[in-house]
Amino acid sequence: MNNHIQQLLGQITALEDDLRKALSEQPASMFFQIKGKRVEFEQSIKETHRRLKRNFFRWLITDRPQNLITGPIIYAMIIPLLVTDLFVSFYQLICFPIYGIKKVRRSDYIIFDRQQLHYLNFIEKFHCSYCAYGSGMIAYVSEIIARTEQYFCPIKHARKILGTHQRYAQFLDYGAAEHYEAKLEEYRRALAKDA
Repeated sequence: MNNHIQQLLGQITALEDDLRKALSEQPASMFFQIKGKRVEFEQSIKETHRRLKRNFFRWLITDRPQNLITGPIIYAMIIPLLVTDLFVSFYQLICFPIYGIKKVRRSDYIIFDRQQLHYLNFIEKFHCSYCAYGSGMIAYVSEIIARTEQYFCPIKHARKILGTHQRYAQFLDYGAAEHYEAKLEEYRRALAKDA
C-alpha cells in the first residue's frame, strides 16, 4: 500500500474517532444521562414523552395495515438470527482462544435501551427490541467474521466490493505477495491486543 493511501486511511480513522466522540457527547444536550445501563431523562422530558405516547388501540387503528400483515414474516426471521448467533458465538468461544484472538463483546453490539423511551407503547418497544437484537447481532457477527478474516486472509479483493468492515481498509493489497507471511503474522499479533 503506498504512503498516500496509508495517510488517507489514517485521516479517515482519526475522523471516525472524532465523529464517535462528538456523537457520544451529543446526548448531553438531549436532556438525558446514562447511568450504568439506565438512561435517565429530565422530568420535563419524561412528561412530554408520556403525553406523546399513543395507546395500543389508537396505534393499532392508525398503524399501516401492511405492517400488521407482514409482521409474522418479519418475526419469523428470529429463528435464523438466533441460530446464527448461537453458532457464531460458539465458534468464537472455542476458536478465538486457540487462535489468540481477543473475543468480541456482544454487549458492545447488542444494546436494549429503547425500552426506556416513555413515548413508545409496549408493541413499539417490542419492535424496537427485535430490531436492536437483529441489527446488533449482525454487527456482532460481522466483527467476529472480520477478526477471523484478519487472522486467516487479510487480503483485499481484486474487484471493489460494497459494505466492507472497518478492518478491510488496512488489509494487504490484492497481489502484494512480498513479505506476505511476515505481514500475516503482524495482523495476527494485533488481534491479541484488539479492543
